[in-house]
Amino acid sequence: MPDSWQVYDVELQSRLFIGTAQYPSPAIMQEAIEASGAQVLTTSLRRQAPNSGGGQKWWQQLRELNRQILPNTAGCRNAKEAVTLAHMARELFQTNWIKLEITGDDYNLQPNTLELLVATEQLQTEGFNVFAYTTEDLVVCKRLQDLGCQVIMPWGAPIGTGKGLLNPYALKTLRARLPEVSLVVDAGIGLPSHVAQVMELGFDGVLLNTSIARCDSPAQMATAMRHACVAGRLAYLSGAISERETAVASTPIIGTPFWQSKEN
Repeated sequence: MPDSWQVYDVELQSRLFIGTAQYPSPAIMQEAIEASGAQVLTTSLRRQAPNSGGGQKWWQQLRELNRQILPNTAGCRNAKEAVTLAHMARELFQTNWIKLEITGDDYNLQPNTLELLVATEQLQTEGFNVFAYTTEDLVVCKRLQDLGCQVIMPWGAPIGTGKGLLNPYALKTLRARLPEVSLVVDAGIGLPSHVAQVMELGFDGVLLNTSIARCDSPAQMATAMRHACVAGRLAYLSGAISERETAVASTPIIGTPFWQSKEN
């Protein structure tokens, strides 16, 4: 069933975003992207220098995939670095889209939300469409909304861990408190069931990379993630029943079995 959504200036049908790192080969990456049905790909400019021979080849391969590219600032440690990289991305890919990532801790790669707010404010005034990667902190996310950020990307768990949603309560609260913002869970997704859970909570989308790129069969896993995303979204739109503390029979017990005659 049609279920398109508007992401800044682009209308999308798929709600699954995927990354382009860690695949065994470009050919396997392309197979996985096709299988996923994803229309948005994210990539880091810090993987290879754009002006190097290898970098130019990589950028050309991404363009040939004919997908919306979402450059990211992974690896940046402060707002100044992230803003500089964002400008490079805009020039290279001819897009105002930028996934803003600023690392605050080397151990769990937790986002530095203080620097994130500084960079978001500056990039918004400079015409960028910011996709802000952050924690599930409600106060930070509300501030991002106040700054004009239309897409906020709270993590499910530390990146690459595959642990799924460590704090479903906080994510559910974000969805309830920020109904006008597009929310895309990013990082920590390991299984299709995690993707379905995200979508069942009413999130607009989910971004993942490692769970597809590092598994034994990336294209097959990408297919599973695609179906899980659709299934979770349909479940949310269907209006699921509420949990109950006691059993409720699906068939009421009234009178005697229908096959017994009145005489008996």
